[in-house]
Amino acid sequence: MARALCTGSFDPVTNGHINVFERAAAQFEELVVTVMVNPNKRTMFALDERLEMLREVTSHIGNVRVESWQGLLVDFAREQEITVIVKGLRGNDFDYERPMARMHRALAGLDTLFVASDPAYGSVSSSLVKEVAASGGEVVDMVPSAVHGRLLMRLGEVG
Repeated sequence: MARALCTGSFDPVTNGHINVFERAAAQFEELVVTVMVNPNKRTMFALDERLEMLREVTSHIGNVRVESWQGLLVDFAREQEITVIVKGLRGNDFDYERPMARMHRALAGLDTLFVASDPAYGSVSSSLVKEVAASGGEVVDMVPSAVHGRLLMRLGEVG
């Protein structure tokens, strides 16, 4: 079964992420969208919230499964018997992603397939979405509507 991983922190998931998921899912029998847990990284949304949002916004893609993992990605890939990682690339992402792809290949034989971002989402990132929204800017076109509502609620709780 041709299966692939698509990983990130997804804090929050953006329309750019969804675009990559849809495109990757069309190429594989199953796409496992995996929230990588980094206990040293401060997130706006708790892990269970991010998983819930991802499940909601990918429900229209029949072959997507949402999981989480703390530890080395290669260990998760081995456990799941997956040999391909799909990464969306914006602007200068390749400079960061290339060494990681080489390390995944060296450690576990994992191949990384890079998907160029859709131009409409080329500058959208979770960090930018949070920063703009926190400053009162409109991000409705950058995130799914369910995520937008949660983001505004969370910012209201913080502010």
